[in-house]
Amino acid sequence: MGTATRVAVVGSGFGGLAAAIRLQAAGIPTTVFEARDKPGGRAYVYEQDGFTFDGGPTVITAPNLFDELFEEAGRDVSDYVEMLPVTPFYRLLWEDGLSFDYDGQIDSMVAQIEQINPADVEGYKSFVSYARKVFDAGYTELAHTPFLRFSDMVRVAPELVRLRADRSVYRAVARFVEDEHVREALSFHSLLVGGNPFDTSAIYTLIHHLEREWGVFFPRGGTGALVRALVRLFEELGGELKLSAPVKAIDVLDSRGGPKHRVSYGDESEEDFDAVVSNADVMHTYRSLYGSHAKAERKARRFERMSWSMSLFVLYFGTDRRYDRDVAHHTILFGQRYRGLLDEIFRGSALPDDFSLYLHAPTMTDPSLAPEGCEAFYVLAPVPHLGNAPIDWNEAAGPYAEKILTYLERVLPDLRQHVITRRWITPLDFRDTLGAHLGSAFSVAPTLTQSAWFRPHNRDSSIPGLYLVGAGTHPGAGVPGVVNSAKATAKLVIEDLG
Repeated sequence: MGTATRVAVVGSGFGGLAAAIRLQAAGIPTTVFEARDKPGGRAYVYEQDGFTFDGGPTVITAPNLFDELFEEAGRDVSDYVEMLPVTPFYRLLWEDGLSFDYDGQIDSMVAQIEQINPADVEGYKSFVSYARKVFDAGYTELAHTPFLRFSDMVRVAPELVRLRADRSVYRAVARFVEDEHVREALSFHSLLVGGNPFDTSAIYTLIHHLEREWGVFFPRGGTGALVRALVRLFEELGGELKLSAPVKAIDVLDSRGGPKHRVSYGDESEEDFDAVVSNADVMHTYRSLYGSHAKAERKARRFERMSWSMSLFVLYFGTDRRYDRDVAHHTILFGQRYRGLLDEIFRGSALPDDFSLYLHAPTMTDPSLAPEGCEAFYVLAPVPHLGNAPIDWNEAAGPYAEKILTYLERVLPDLRQHVITRRWITPLDFRDTLGAHLGSAFSVAPTLTQSAWFRPHNRDSSIPGLYLVGAGTHPGAGVPGVVNSAKATAKLVIEDLG
């Protein structure tokens, strides 16, 4: 490839770091630019009053992807980070008192479903078989394959049609089971990648099989420990990470050896690269970073018309007591409404009065993330993005946090009396700190007409040398999604430069 070939990666989220490691392992000198003072992107780590709070993704599935990534560099992931199994995967709680430990084990799941509705047992077994078929068709071969031509989509269309990928996740689940609790238990996963179960393609039922196949894990030391392991590997391979180095603009220059990308970052620094892999938000990439490029603005206007995922309100808090018998590591609290609430979150123009919540309690698995005798939590509430509901979060955040803590007292007794530290992030933080369009937490929504070829492509067709990685490109959001996007994108860069 020649020693002059250099690649810039904008953003140090899981997708950016995974792509950078693959490029560096292939012998391409790679520099990662990160705007914040620590790496991780949405997996940023907050440390406060002796507590460690993982800012972003906390459900680590498909750990084999990290095994493969480290093997690509001739290393063993176990020498860098310890992955701890989480059981159950999730505890599901409803307001009518029903509790369901979702662990992916057939016998356990069947026994619990039988207690809820015996008629759904055979339906669940059929759903397990269906999810495996969707996994084989939509993940095993396609998750790390870039869809650059419409013919790529046509090639796989017959199998997706046979599996009725045009149905929504909820509608696919409802074909197999009739009890509403069971339907919610089998359809909520799409929310973890930013999709409404009533709109998201049934392709995403594959998550059920993915978790059963490989389990759910949590890194010892928190998600930040996994980020640090990736950074350590990247730097051992000779890669360069620049922190507190926000990229301000990228200009495409014509040169005899092909187009060069001039990256302007920090205060007045500039460097030239042969290619750029952007782990930044899709709209931020085209409208801000490549804003001076006419074709970039045309792309931005097209992407602007796409449907974007909901945003999030995330409340981090620590308590001066343990709650280890009250909740699991991952607890989902369903409110009284399901479809109606989701309609308001994804299409509403105001903050709903009620909510369903995801409660993360990492100290259930790793007590080192809080002072002795204390517990660390974060609770995540899906909320409308700023394009749908222009809420004044500077005013709304405090009361909303208090409302959530009050609600959580039904599973965490006397919670408000024991909270000794707290902080939060709102859709404004997703927009202003993370550069997310409309404060969307998961980028382009994972609907059927925004999947595979229909998503922003891993390699841009209009700007030579520009590549995308992360939630906004194929295959989509979630840790497996962005790590697979890195595999697809890095392969394209290596082939193009080689």
